[in-house]
Amino acid sequence: MQERIRALNSAPVRTPARYVLYWAQMNRRVDANHALAVAIGKANELRLPVLVYEGLTCTYHEANDRMHTFVLEGVPETARRLARRGIGYCFHLRKRRSDANDILYRLAAEAALLVTDDYPTFIAARHNASVPARIGIPYLVVDSSCIVPMNALPKREYAAYTIRPKIKKLLPQYLVPCPDPKPAVKWNLPTPKFHTEVQAENIPALVGECEINHAIPPSLSYAGGRLAAEATLRHFLDDRLRRYARERNEPSAHATSNLSPYLHFGMISALEIALAAKKHAEEHKLIADEFLEELIVRRELAFNYARHVARPDCLANLPEWARKTLLQHARDPRHPVYDRCAFEKAMTHDPLWNACQNEMLLRGKIHGYYRMYWGKKIIEWSRTCQDALETMVLLHDRYALDGRDPNTYTNILWCFGLHDRPWRERPIFGMIRYMGYEGMKRKTGVDAYLREIATLEQTRRDPFRLKGF
Repeated sequence: MQERIRALNSAPVRTPARYVLYWAQMNRRVDANHALAVAIGKANELRLPVLVYEGLTCTYHEANDRMHTFVLEGVPETARRLARRGIGYCFHLRKRRSDANDILYRLAAEAALLVTDDYPTFIAARHNASVPARIGIPYLVVDSSCIVPMNALPKREYAAYTIRPKIKKLLPQYLVPCPDPKPAVKWNLPTPKFHTEVQAENIPALVGECEINHAIPPSLSYAGGRLAAEATLRHFLDDRLRRYARERNEPSAHATSNLSPYLHFGMISALEIALAAKKHAEEHKLIADEFLEELIVRRELAFNYARHVARPDCLANLPEWARKTLLQHARDPRHPVYDRCAFEKAMTHDPLWNACQNEMLLRGKIHGYYRMYWGKKIIEWSRTCQDALETMVLLHDRYALDGRDPNTYTNILWCFGLHDRPWRERPIFGMIRYMGYEGMKRKTGVDAYLREIATLEQTRRDPFRLKGF
């Protein structure tokens, strides 16, 4: 466990104190959570209870109804599971920009120490850089996102083939269930006054009270929370794992896991998914290697990348060959060229690209293989590569439930050559891999996908059709 932990300051443990505080920034779950396990262990040593703090603010970039709803849908079950374990819980919803923004510090003022999530992107990365010096108690960050801890790979890896042997060597040590210590001291203190009570029936009202973008509705396909994550995993194992290797690149076959939103918000862990897939494959005489390659090697390559670069959304992080070839073709004519509004509203000449964007707008996620095509075309139809990059990042930030994630940035930059190799040279792309409409038609069922997204668009206009979708 120690290799998952980093101390980000040298402050002493506060004594006396009322509790050990776990700040759930990115891993919004009770089960299979190494950071919570560390907090419980520290609390047991100090003979203190544990308080879990989870916040949702109105000020994160592109805050909107979709993201807020997805997070809030997980709160009631988190509260139930923590209560069953004798752990305190404070969920705070900051609704207005004028509301207090110091709840963490108020809770930390009575804590012996603070444990939180080690995460290389989004708001957690910024908090973990700025808060430790101001907190006055030990500030421990714990990696509960990766199976092989990020700390075990101390330098940047440049491709799957370089990180794969290192992960495979370490995997037997880490592909084991998360420790599950029991709190020695049960929580019996009053619920902090900052707590926001969340129940399924009051979520729409809570979202409506928040000073956020209300123009982006909740996903038509994905509900948030631990129970939804567990149901999605069960459905994948029972119905899709046996088809994954053969059909994963065929969107209309629905053979992928759809777990990326739950992984991003920490409602389920990669470790428990991997253990469940491995067990299911052994019991049913299946081969899960292709799925585990994506879940472990490719995903942890993304975390390694995000950990070791200053800005994960930057073209300067591309390999030299990719930067060079894109620069050589920077002045190549582009036709058509679309502005960001046209991309956002799915108003291009290409029906497949428009369908991909509409899937993002409605579901909050694009099928992984088609997202590659989506990104390649934004490069082809943008004035510059920088414009294309900014468009892709913005659309993910605004609409994607699995956006702002290490995987988001590596998948976007893969379109520009990250973690890839040179291909045959052509206009605009140079030696960057190209993807075209005719190639997608040869390899996948484009027509079936277009019909499915058209049905989804009709669902938006007629919500009663969602029940049978």
